[in-house]
Amino acid sequence: MANPNGVVAQAVAAQQSFASDPKYKKYTQQVEKCLNSFDNVHEWADCIAFLKQLLKTFQAYMQFKEIPRKLIVAKRLSQCLNPALPTGVHQRALDVYSHILAVLGSEGLKRDLPIWSSGLFPFFEYAATSVKPTLLNLYDTHYLPLQAGLRPVMKSFILALLPGLEEETGEFFEKVISLLDRLSGTVSPSFFFQNIWLVMLTTPSARGTALNLLSRRLPQLHGLEDITSIVGSDIGLMIRAFASALEDENLLVRRSALDLLLQSMRVDSSAVKRAQAEDRSILMRAAISVVLRRDLSLNRRLYSWLLGPGEKSEKQIEYLKDNALELLRSTLKEDMLSPSGEYSESRPFKIFISLLDKWEIGAALSEVLIYDSFKAVKVLANATSRGQEDISMTANTLYEAVEPHIIWRRLLSAVFQEIVSGDQQFEAIDMILFILNTFSQDEEIQTIHCPLIFAAVVDLLEIEVEREPLKASSPSMKASLILLEAILFHIPHITLLSRPEVKSDLQTASDTERPYIFACIFYDIKPHLDTPAPSGTYTVPFCSAFESLITLSMVFGQTLTKATGTSTADFAQLREIFSSSLTLIDRLVSRLSSSIKLIWEPKRWLSVVLDSLQEKTNFTVVDKTISLIVLLQQTSDLTPNFSVDDRSTVSKMINCLLLYLRPDYAVYHVRAVNLIWSLDAATTRSHVESILAQAMNSSESRNVQESYEAFGVLWRLTEDNMLPGFRFKVPMMIVLDTLKNEEPNLRRIGETWMRCSLKSYLRVLDPILFELMDPSIRRSISTMKVKGKQIPGFTYERPFDQRYINHLLDMLASVIRIGGQGFVKTARMSGIKRSHHSGLVTRVEASGFPDPDVSYLEVLVELLLHYLQAEPKISWAPTMYPQNLVIQSTVVDLLQAIIARGEISGVSIDVVEAAVIGKLYFCIHTDRPALQNKLLHLLHSVISASIATDEPSRRITVGNQRPEESLTSGDVDEHARGYSMNPLLTQTLVDGIITPTNQSVLQHWLDFVLMAIPQFQPMLQAVVAPLNECVGRKLLMSLRDLLKASKREEEFSSDTHSSTSDAEFTMLLNGLERLILLSLTYTSEVNLMEDDASINAEKAVEGSGLLGYVSNVFSSDTTQQSSDDQLTVRSFAYHALNEGVRVLYLIWGTLEWTEPEETTSRDESLALIYNRTRTRCRRVLEHIFRVQSVEVFESIVDCWNRDMFEYPVSANAPFELVDVLVSSAQNVVHMICESISLRMSSSEKRKQSINLDLTDGVLFKYLELYLKRLEGPLAIQVWGRFLQLAKEIAGSTRDFKPQTFPTLRCATVLAEKITQTTAMEDKRIRKELQDIFAKLLDSSVGYVGRTYGSSSWIRRSANEALSSNGRDSPAPVSRVDEKMNASTTSFAPDTPRPGATNEVAIQINEFIATVALPLMRGILMDNDKVSSACANIVYYIVSPALKGKTRPMEVDQIVVNIIYEMSKIPSAFKTWKSPVTELLNDNKVFNGAPGAAESWKPIVKTVFDTDKTSFPELLNKISTAPSANIFTNREYEMLVRSLNLRRLSFVLLAGDKNHYLTVLPSIQEKLVDVLRNVTTPIVQSEVYLCIRVLLCRLSPHNLTSFWPVLLTELYRIFEQVMLNLPSDGSEDLPLVLAACKCLDLLIAIQTEEFQIHQWMFVTDTVDAIYRPNEWSPEAMMDQLAEIAASLPRVSTPSTSTTTNGGTSPAPNVSTFTPHRPMRRPMLTSIRQIDSIRDLVPFFSSVSITTYESVYASNGSIDWDAIEKGIMDDMFDGR
Repeated sequence: MANPNGVVAQAVAAQQSFASDPKYKKYTQQVEKCLNSFDNVHEWADCIAFLKQLLKTFQAYMQFKEIPRKLIVAKRLSQCLNPALPTGVHQRALDVYSHILAVLGSEGLKRDLPIWSSGLFPFFEYAATSVKPTLLNLYDTHYLPLQAGLRPVMKSFILALLPGLEEETGEFFEKVISLLDRLSGTVSPSFFFQNIWLVMLTTPSARGTALNLLSRRLPQLHGLEDITSIVGSDIGLMIRAFASALEDENLLVRRSALDLLLQSMRVDSSAVKRAQAEDRSILMRAAISVVLRRDLSLNRRLYSWLLGPGEKSEKQIEYLKDNALELLRSTLKEDMLSPSGEYSESRPFKIFISLLDKWEIGAALSEVLIYDSFKAVKVLANATSRGQEDISMTANTLYEAVEPHIIWRRLLSAVFQEIVSGDQQFEAIDMILFILNTFSQDEEIQTIHCPLIFAAVVDLLEIEVEREPLKASSPSMKASLILLEAILFHIPHITLLSRPEVKSDLQTASDTERPYIFACIFYDIKPHLDTPAPSGTYTVPFCSAFESLITLSMVFGQTLTKATGTSTADFAQLREIFSSSLTLIDRLVSRLSSSIKLIWEPKRWLSVVLDSLQEKTNFTVVDKTISLIVLLQQTSDLTPNFSVDDRSTVSKMINCLLLYLRPDYAVYHVRAVNLIWSLDAATTRSHVESILAQAMNSSESRNVQESYEAFGVLWRLTEDNMLPGFRFKVPMMIVLDTLKNEEPNLRRIGETWMRCSLKSYLRVLDPILFELMDPSIRRSISTMKVKGKQIPGFTYERPFDQRYINHLLDMLASVIRIGGQGFVKTARMSGIKRSHHSGLVTRVEASGFPDPDVSYLEVLVELLLHYLQAEPKISWAPTMYPQNLVIQSTVVDLLQAIIARGEISGVSIDVVEAAVIGKLYFCIHTDRPALQNKLLHLLHSVISASIATDEPSRRITVGNQRPEESLTSGDVDEHARGYSMNPLLTQTLVDGIITPTNQSVLQHWLDFVLMAIPQFQPMLQAVVAPLNECVGRKLLMSLRDLLKASKREEEFSSDTHSSTSDAEFTMLLNGLERLILLSLTYTSEVNLMEDDASINAEKAVEGSGLLGYVSNVFSSDTTQQSSDDQLTVRSFAYHALNEGVRVLYLIWGTLEWTEPEETTSRDESLALIYNRTRTRCRRVLEHIFRVQSVEVFESIVDCWNRDMFEYPVSANAPFELVDVLVSSAQNVVHMICESISLRMSSSEKRKQSINLDLTDGVLFKYLELYLKRLEGPLAIQVWGRFLQLAKEIAGSTRDFKPQTFPTLRCATVLAEKITQTTAMEDKRIRKELQDIFAKLLDSSVGYVGRTYGSSSWIRRSANEALSSNGRDSPAPVSRVDEKMNASTTSFAPDTPRPGATNEVAIQINEFIATVALPLMRGILMDNDKVSSACANIVYYIVSPALKGKTRPMEVDQIVVNIIYEMSKIPSAFKTWKSPVTELLNDNKVFNGAPGAAESWKPIVKTVFDTDKTSFPELLNKISTAPSANIFTNREYEMLVRSLNLRRLSFVLLAGDKNHYLTVLPSIQEKLVDVLRNVTTPIVQSEVYLCIRVLLCRLSPHNLTSFWPVLLTELYRIFEQVMLNLPSDGSEDLPLVLAACKCLDLLIAIQTEEFQIHQWMFVTDTVDAIYRPNEWSPEAMMDQLAEIAASLPRVSTPSTSTTTNGGTSPAPNVSTFTPHRPMRRPMLTSIRQIDSIRDLVPFFSSVSITTYESVYASNGSIDWDAIEKGIMDDMFDGR
């Protein structure tokens, strides 16, 4: 079957010719005897004796030209050439070699070339000086005569000889050079050089010597057109060889490579120019990388290569541009834009920076690369990568290193192109924005480049718009304006006042050209279009930019005004463009500090801009427009300018702003009000007041209502010191007039304005009092005699405008009617002399009020009494009396309203009482009945108030009564007792509050509710619950509306509509607070208002909650209700409290204002609403919390536990809220622990008073998260209270309770924090902490162990366990389950519950693995305690999980994690060693998937690292002698031995690199022993698997002594296969596959030690891919391919078992990165073969694939794929 031409066949034929000769048989016996003596060699002297004997044996049989047992002979000789042996041994071995080669002759050597070369070739590198001549002579004498026969071994022979070229002065240098020259002569020069290229590619250590050879023998390639005859047809191979040398770590190698480039392969040579583009990039990339070494000698050589041989700079630059610049640019650009994973992303940029040091290269390269480099920087900066900081630093360095003129020239040219072409992509504009935002700009850029570019871009935009008006709305215009804003930010104002100083040749252009043309000349850019002649002040950048922007803004404004049929998006873009132009003008002008004269038309511009303020605009544009108009008008340094002090101009702006004061534009109110005041300040006349009044007197009712609402917003948002009552007196009077208007709608508008917009009553009171105290109204004191009684009074001396005074009093009455208690209280508390209006203070002082602290109320009452008591003179009575009566009637109403509020002092009451009685008396006797009825009511109120001053306890009751209800308190009580509530009242009240269209009168409803319900308790108690829910719903609707308005949407698309304001939230929160308190108690309002006085008492009972405080609230002087009745009565109160707290929780958690990155016009209003609402909400919560601490706290926890996805409550909100409400962390933990204890209590009475929706599991979860937030000192404070709970749960026994595991979690959190403090030095704390942790942990672990017995959780995966409730059969119930079922306690997901034991066990295990074990040493400290805890875990969890597995390593991952964590604890080693060792010794351990075994690797490594006896024991099992027992199964013995070998492989693979280096001799000894003594294929296959592991886990040089054995065995196996192919299904096939996989790995990793031998197995020269004529394979794999391919095909072809179902080996190059693929084995996917044919694809392709992988991968190896392949072979499911 063997190939008759094959080398192996010839060797077999030679041996068979002697086989029948008896002398040859004796010869063979003598050689075998001699070889056997090698086993007794113990020292080097024994080696010499062995070699002498061997040589003597050979010399005795010179007649035979064949060597018996030559494989073993060659192996022993190779071993004798071990570098560690003395020179004498080496000399003797070479003598034997010399004899053998002489006996064999050339033909015999050619036939057995692999056998003898495997020892001789590697030896030359290590040979001593005295031995080298012998070895060289041996090469010369015996090898060189083979001539062409050396072709297959050419690469290895060169590798063997190259170490002789290390030193040029060495004594063997010339001889080796000569030998290499003659070796080259045996083949073509191109073939010889191609092998040199391969050597440089694959063997880093030989690169230096190879370059020494090339520097002497490689001819210059500069002038040659065809170089293939010299370097071979594959120029790419040569270039890759040079690239590998240029990227070598050795500095000398790099230097030699550069020298060689300069000498033989200049950048202008045909070798470079004719190469493929990819190959040229590879060479350039490698060459320029030398600059990163920062070595002058390397840089000098690189510069010479790039710049050519010329000496003058001009010549060098010309050479660079002609030959290297484009290649250099494209290479660096590719690396920048598509970085390889092999090096850092900053590498090409650093190279670029280094090349800038040579200006001849840097200047030219910057011109062509700078734009692309910053484009790449931008891409990398936007991507999230690990090297972000490195990229940032490198980019900054690059930006500072390149000449700014070059950078900005390229950028500006690209920007001009984008603007002119109107592209949709703005790469250059984005680039400048990126540069401005990323890098710091130096003075040159800020003072020269930025002003020039700014003026030029503005100029170009103006030219473009004049040329093509449609471009005004283009995307490029928008992008350009954004760019201008960014540039302007970096320009100092002084630089805009003149152009920069330039050289003389540019001075003319600076004086005469417009900005765009000047920039083109300055930067040497060709203009993109023809420009008109310059106009205006174009030589001053500020002037030219301002004038151009004015022109642009006019064009934009006109475009916006005329736009019709445009889409919403286009409108938004038009607005944004217009707004941007205004912003630019604003920023330009705001910097102006000196006078400047411009050429523009201010009035025309103002007209155009004002025309744009129409329906097509939005508030952002209005804001920008009006702000700019005001700024320009106030800027006196601009000449010419305009004025806005005329009605029509102001009217346009004010009317526009009034539209944005409507309710549905609440987010713009603050800004609009500020703009109106700025306009008012900018004008000298009262235009704003007039325009407001005109709008409020409009004939259209709809416009009137909007005007009133707008004025209300203006009034409310204006500060007091602006004197709105005097500045806007006319509109204010118009509003107050509506309070008595006959039209209901107008009256409702006025009342709403008073309630929602007034802000301060003093604003209205000041101007009214000012008029009422008019000095022209003169009274004199008089006494009137009526029926003999002297009645004091006043007399009017002359007429005055009574109608106007009555009108003022009417308005005042309306104000007091609306304001009520608030108005009177404000008037009483405020001193009138502190008014902001000085004229009012003067009149008060003139009226005889010397007291500096006199209040508004005192002045008002005194003034009203004057009007009440005054009568006209008799002469004037007929004309003045009717109006005087009206005045007095109004005064009575006013006094009634004031007195009814009960805020007047006792002295004033007496004065009023006397005046009223006197007036009544006067009226009775003068027949004036008109005022009597009102005066009686007033008197009743006065008397009631007088009594109230003596009885303070009744003051509050009187103060809450309305005037019409003020009969007698007895009547009120009687009426209240007889009151029957209308059944529709509840519904009416609820509808009044909740209906959205009723929003404008909401305050009226809430006032009624909050006044009537407390006054008439308990009759109206039934409406409390519906109202409570109703106000809560209303609050949530308002909250949703506000959150919707807060979304960050497109600012220019449409205005945001939202009517929710801070005032609305405040009044709703007030209502909710009162309603919740009312729902909790029936006590009168007196008690409710005294809550604040009992704060200290409430704080003392924080945490006692329902069982403490509530019992006091509901205590009665008569009888105490039973708890059952109490619960029934209060059941709705719990619901009200919980729902109320939920609403307050959502408001507090969502309305946290954070400043946005981009400010908008809404932010001022939104911030106001957010902050005020959140503050009020907090106060409400604090008040309720003081009343019901525990219930509020539990409600907050309940809210935290619910899913409220609709509201964006932050994760920290519930914890921050609790910290706000509760005074300390200690109290919080106390309250939680109390709540948990309450739920654990068996008392039914206690359980009836708890929140049933809140389980102890939820409380534990909250407690755990709360504890995690605490700092160490706080953790110590709360430890004591938590310990009580923990002891209560842990109890005296170790039984598992439902709360045990959550308690353990919390205890661990606290323990972790406490162990990091000094508290652990306290013995008591330490002992308590350790005891409770150990007790809880043991209890939880024991529960898992018991659960294992009942439900077998460990045998199923986590997913199966979680679905355990879905099974058909009922779950077995353990005693623990029964105990749990007996408990009535509710369970949360985090606590065990019946039917969920599997889930709990999994949670406990995960906790042990991830938390408990990592922290155990820090908590328990004592090794014995740690060991005890770990022993429990092993006994209850680990051991049961590992037992009875058909696939032992496929254990639940949590259990593996537990073992892994324990392996980190030294003191726990003994507890877990036993089960892990049992698992490893299980014969089924390698059943299962390799993925499961990965997690066991670190555990196995720890076992063998910690227990030093384990590894020797494992080795002993491998070499155990066969049993003498005749009943022993031989096959089973071999199987056990193979499993032990596989265990050894797994243990080695689990270690790190060189981890088991110390025991390597023992491992080698055992492997050699098995190879020699055990011939069973199954065992030998495992040896090759172990060798593969060694190759992965040991550095190549550590395996030097193993090569002779390995090569011999591989050669023997493949030789045997070639001679006798195994039949299909043969037991030898696995061994062949194992050997092939071992060889496959050797070829993939390409170690330097193997490369000198690999020619024996694969063709490692270019013949693998470029096969010469009449070529016959010499490598064993190629021969096997021919032999196996010639086998006859069977009808059903056999297939190998692979992971992917295919039969072909995988290519050994993985496409890991797009640039450099990685090498990996070809046979990874094949598990077993049924026929030798299955390996034919491998045999036939391995040589060519090896060559291609070396060519492509540049030494990159896919180690992950290699190790995965080994694991797949190891865990094959056997």
